[in-house]
Amino acid sequence: MINIVLYEPEIPTNTGNIMRTCVATGAKLHLIKPLGFSLDEKSVKRSGANYIDKLDYKVYENFDHFKSENEGEYYYFTRYGKKPHSDFDYSDKSKNIYLIFGKESEGIDKKILKNNLDRCMRIPMTSDVRSLNLSNCVAIVIYEVLRQQNYNDLLRYEPHKGANFLEDLDL
Repeated sequence: MINIVLYEPEIPTNTGNIMRTCVATGAKLHLIKPLGFSLDEKSVKRSGANYIDKLDYKVYENFDHFKSENEGEYYYFTRYGKKPHSDFDYSDKSKNIYLIFGKESEGIDKKILKNNLDRCMRIPMTSDVRSLNLSNCVAIVIYEVLRQQNYNDLLRYEPHKGANFLEDLDL
């Protein structure tokens, strides 16, 4: 299973967008407190669109609480990482994969990162920016994992109009 972990997220619209991405990809979302918003806040629900009721998620009191309930492969995303996210092998579908992203202002606690240097990575980018938007990072990385897993059982066609919608379109 693919899991997205947000360590102390601060911006509700980022979390809402990530919620949508989790629903679209079948990933579970893990939220580690403190949260910079209420889960009932309008902006989170608006960003999560009408999908929040389909979201598989859990909230934890702190990182130790999260670790005590979740075993698997942990990957930490940080601007201080030295390996690209695409250098890791995520192809084993039998493993629980946890993609851990930090809060928008400071990232993941540096003590956690220091103890897991071999699992710290970054999305390559120019020196003109510190980092990408959190929800963009999650989307980039989860689709790399899915690509390596041949997209699991995700649909490869638009389900509402049908697989042959364009071919059957009478123009």
